[in-house]
Amino acid sequence: MRILLTCGGTAGHINPAIAVAQRLRELSPDCEILFIGAEGKMEMDLVPRDGFRILPLKVTNLSRGHHLEDIGHNLNSLKNVIESGREAKRILKEFRPDAVLGTGGYVCYPVLHEAAKLHIPTLIHESNATPGLTTKMLAGQVSCVMLGYQESAGHYSGTADLRVTGTPVRGRFSLYTREKAREELGIPADLPLVVSMWGSLGSGHMNDIVMKMLPLMKGQQDFCMIHATGSYYHDAVTEKLKAAGIVPAACRTELREYIFDSERVLSAADLVLCRAGASTLSELSSIGKPALIVPSPNVTNHHQEKNARLVENAGGARVLLEGEFDEKSFLEEIRTLLRDAEGLERMAKAMRALSVPNALDRIVDAVLEYAGKNRS
Repeated sequence: MRILLTCGGTAGHINPAIAVAQRLRELSPDCEILFIGAEGKMEMDLVPRDGFRILPLKVTNLSRGHHLEDIGHNLNSLKNVIESGREAKRILKEFRPDAVLGTGGYVCYPVLHEAAKLHIPTLIHESNATPGLTTKMLAGQVSCVMLGYQESAGHYSGTADLRVTGTPVRGRFSLYTREKAREELGIPADLPLVVSMWGSLGSGHMNDIVMKMLPLMKGQQDFCMIHATGSYYHDAVTEKLKAAGIVPAACRTELREYIFDSERVLSAADLVLCRAGASTLSELSSIGKPALIVPSPNVTNHHQEKNARLVENAGGARVLLEGEFDEKSFLEEIRTLLRDAEGLERMAKAMRALSVPNALDRIVDAVLEYAGKNRS
């Protein structure tokens, strides 16, 4: 059996695809797996780390502006779509997959579009509450559309095969209890842990907020924090703190570039400060972790705020928008949440209730079902 996966742009698109590939490898060690990603994007680094082969396509995003440079950018993107379509067709004919799965990102369009034209079974997974542009364009072409949220089904009237699967979680969170994780991290049992993470690249705004918070936290006994700056901002944040004479350890804070051991760190957490990427929210719901969410304002159609509001309305999170707070009010919001142990427990239960059991297996089963039809 041969399965081709395509994903790109953000960890929220990449990690679910890797999770599917890992499960396919477990179920069928002889299964041939190939990824296609966008040239120069993070999937070209993350996918090989897990031992999978990935080929690049030259794909660029679309600008929604109306200036001359936006028009020029979109004309170049259209050219790339045509060229990437030709390359995707060549790869598909050479690899001959039994099924193709896309989990988000512009790179999915040329791959799934060409696969559908070749009558290869095609599946796409949409993890966000509202469909992205790529999913909208492909919904009428692919064999199966899978959704992260039941509430999203209304966006897909007329889709031939629509399934609510949830969003798969990469990693083995079940290996950790809060106690075991905290013991390995060296965190006292009675000291609340706040985990602050803002995407694999990071957020300039939220890094600024945290840097201004740290002096207010010096010598505090309220909680400890692990803050991930993101790869793009790590050096700059480190240099600014050093120049200001701020030592994170003196503020009970550990500074990291990225949280590679997310299973352990999130399992140990009492409160998570984060964006509203669907993959992040799926991880938090799978282990029932309360969150203080600040949705990214720099995403298409405000889909992160829609994800966040869905979770907030269910009772699993508190949502703040950029511009609604400064470092002092944000720190007070954290402390207010931590002081209310019963409230945190209610949030944890509400967050866990959002989890779709066996999301990964549901997606893998669908892929295998369609691949089996193709081989019969």
